[in-house]
Amino acid sequence: MNTVTFNLHRFWAYLQLMRPANIITAWADILAGFAASQSQVNLLPLAWLLLATTGLYGGGIVFNDVFDAELDAQERPERPIPSGRASRWGAILLGGLLLGVGIMAAAQVSWLSASLAFAIATTALLYDALGKHHPIFGPINMGVCRGGNLLLGVSVSSTMVGEYWFLALIPMVYIAAITTLSRGEVHVSKQSNGLIALLLIVAVIAGLLGLGVLANYQVFTALPFLILLAIRVLLPFMQAVRQPTPEKIRIAVKAGVLSLIVLDTAVAAGFAGLSYGLLVLILLPISMLLAQIFAVT
Repeated sequence: MNTVTFNLHRFWAYLQLMRPANIITAWADILAGFAASQSQVNLLPLAWLLLATTGLYGGGIVFNDVFDAELDAQERPERPIPSGRASRWGAILLGGLLLGVGIMAAAQVSWLSASLAFAIATTALLYDALGKHHPIFGPINMGVCRGGNLLLGVSVSSTMVGEYWFLALIPMVYIAAITTLSRGEVHVSKQSNGLIALLLIVAVIAGLLGLGVLANYQVFTALPFLILLAIRVLLPFMQAVRQPTPEKIRIAVKAGVLSLIVLDTAVAAGFAGLSYGLLVLILLPISMLLAQIFAVT
């Protein structure tokens, strides 16, 4: 293998660690939060926040594989680190660089944005190192990361974070559902995990409908996207409950992760209108295409 080919293989391995399809879903969080902020269109801070979430999500997911290297060597030896295509120290450097870029990019918007970015990075590392192994704290921990990411988008208008802080609860519960279900990706899961996850998804959809009580949220504009979310997520989740096998659970988890974009689209459309919602939804086929190339779970 010549040097150029070796370097390309190495680059590809580190890119796989970042899970690009998942990063696209994090962009949707920022766009949804930006819609809720009711801020005048200002593309520069939005661009900084999109860069910030790229670093934060990418770094967090890289460290996930760093902390799981020994376990992956037994259960998923094809992954970049256990397969030897990426070194553990290289992954640590990449993850640290990405998290640093995320925090610095957020600081270009405001100190509040930087504080949220630092909190997201910290909770992501806490999840990677400890949280994922706890049946209750783990899903909550991961949900906090995602809820914080939505608020990072809202922070383009600092005063709106205090007003719309509760929006973070929606992705928190949603991610808690996915995290709870994902515990059966490798080994056969308890059916109770699937039932809990399914109930949490139903609670998320009810919560999105409940946003209609807000004066600035048009629930009927968001309704088509809510129906799409229910179709994309409820069906595979119900199948995973009926047959809690690793294969069914992976399918449901993948659908849940990618459908974060649909969830964010519902939030965005309710606050900023149908056209803006459709703009956010464009991220879904992009993420789905990348998911054919890179692992999602």
